[in-house]
Amino acid sequence: MNFFNIISQLAEVDSDVMGRLDSRRAVFSSLTTVGKRAGQAAVPALLASFFSKAYAGTTAGDPKEVFNYALTLELLEADFYKKVVASPLFLTATPADQAAVRQILKHENSHVALLQAVVSGIGGTPVTNITFKQATFNSLATFYGGGGSILGVAQLLEDTGVRAYKGRAGDLLGIGDVTIGGKVYNPLETALQIHSVEARHASHIRYMRQQSPWITGNGDLDGQPHYTGAIPESNVTQSGVNLIAANAITPGTTYTQAEAAASFDEPLTVAEVTDASRAGGLIGA
Repeated sequence: MNFFNIISQLAEVDSDVMGRLDSRRAVFSSLTTVGKRAGQAAVPALLASFFSKAYAGTTAGDPKEVFNYALTLELLEADFYKKVVASPLFLTATPADQAAVRQILKHENSHVALLQAVVSGIGGTPVTNITFKQATFNSLATFYGGGGSILGVAQLLEDTGVRAYKGRAGDLLGIGDVTIGGKVYNPLETALQIHSVEARHASHIRYMRQQSPWITGNGDLDGQPHYTGAIPESNVTQSGVNLIAANAITPGTTYTQAEAAASFDEPLTVAEVTDASRAGGLIGA
């Protein structure tokens, strides 16, 4: 895979891509416009082609079930951030962090509305009554801190959501376009649009916690159950390519195990995500 060609293609649809790749801070500062960027059809289409190659031969699943699964996660996140904004602990955050959380809440509400429309549009019944467990939220005593803080839980939620979308990408291959309200949607591209925004949420929350913007295996929360799965985060093989093997990507260049492992988030299965140790244990009255 020619990564320089990929960057070139991205530059054609996103003139700011080189600046954002060059500066992590620029990535975080673009959070307020990410919704608009994610709406550009060309980027999800490009990503969809990558997933098609990576998941070649995967049998298409039931889109109603897949999108209701995604809607469940989005409803959980939206309710969590709604509770955050209404909490007295929110007032202890910096103005910049308050603005970021409010922006993330807007994105989550938009995702919920879109997924509800998609599920209804393809003949399904959108799932309802998904809320973040109040007792769990009440146990959060600080805004900043480890896994028991608001931002700690936000990181676990966002990272889990990103990996959950990746885990279901293959189930949307081969499913044709659907028309909703006069607009045409491709199921895989729609999921990837949301996935890309969720990935930026995850990176920004980590930035707010002074963590690396991606899972490294050395973060303060990386020992949590949310980061374990059938495919561990220590995996160094992607699409059949061992990333630490000599000449695997660029002739004459090798990568360490840590570098290769940190380059990709690994997927989580439905059972792993809905387990009581992960998102399943956070849903409740």
